[in-house]
Amino acid sequence: MIYLLSSILFSVLLLVNFRLFPKFGINTLHAISLNYIVCFATGMLLMPKGQSFDLDLSQNWTWFCLALGVGFIITFVLSGLSTQKAGITVTSLANNVSLVIPVLVSLLLLETKGKAFDTFNYLGLLLAICAVGLATYQKPDGGLKNSLSSWYLPLGVFLMYGITNAAINYLNLEFIPNPELTIPVTLVMVFGAVIAGVLLLSFSLIKNKEKWEWKNALAAVTLGVPNFLSFYLIFLALSSFGNSGAFVYPIYNIGVIVFSAAVAAIFFKEKLNQINKLGFLLAIVALFLISYQEISSIF
Repeated sequence: MIYLLSSILFSVLLLVNFRLFPKFGINTLHAISLNYIVCFATGMLLMPKGQSFDLDLSQNWTWFCLALGVGFIITFVLSGLSTQKAGITVTSLANNVSLVIPVLVSLLLLETKGKAFDTFNYLGLLLAICAVGLATYQKPDGGLKNSLSSWYLPLGVFLMYGITNAAINYLNLEFIPNPELTIPVTLVMVFGAVIAGVLLLSFSLIKNKEKWEWKNALAAVTLGVPNFLSFYLIFLALSSFGNSGAFVYPIYNIGVIVFSAAVAAIFFKEKLNQINKLGFLLAIVALFLISYQEISSIF
């Protein structure tokens, strides 16, 4: 359980980083661009004994992983902007409820041989989509631009996290049948994000003529370490629970949503309107409905 709780903590810490960046004058784009270098270095330090990083460009899955790395950068940029514009709670909800996308892709496109979904499971998927809409709703009283950013950024987070996770599921299904290769393969994805991040930073410095500041590199460290640890600890949590992803992921998602909401309310004084609160509660109900069978079997 300690792995699962630690993963939840580090996931919330990512959002806290984004929330604090403007306060300290951190360039969010620069910090995100550099954080995957730190992420990669952290992964190399935690590499299991007997395994190594190998970039075999003759393999199709290598190119797939590198492309996914670009998706990581886009997703992280959206997550950072959404946290700053819409808040920690809404961004966290959009991120974690995005699990409906890989679930639907697995059921409808990949046709994986998993458990059969019943009426309650499908109801959970429907409620999860409704929850995102309700949680991101804002009254148009802060100007059209602010109102738009308060919902299209979380929506972008929802879509991009869902798409990248669905792509990872496809990668595991088609190319990586051996779970022991998880860390080396993950590092190939991270390496793709490193390349994309360096290019993005170079474009920002040269084309946009933005100023380089070392505090952005320091911010990349506070972002990159929890970034890698959040999903590395999820792998350890899966192992400790007999690889029961249907149990671990809903508990993880609900934990992140609830803990991030508490942090946002206590430390950042974020407030939700009544419709947002309904979406928040609906998201938790949806996650329970999606996985109620697995959770009840454990207890």
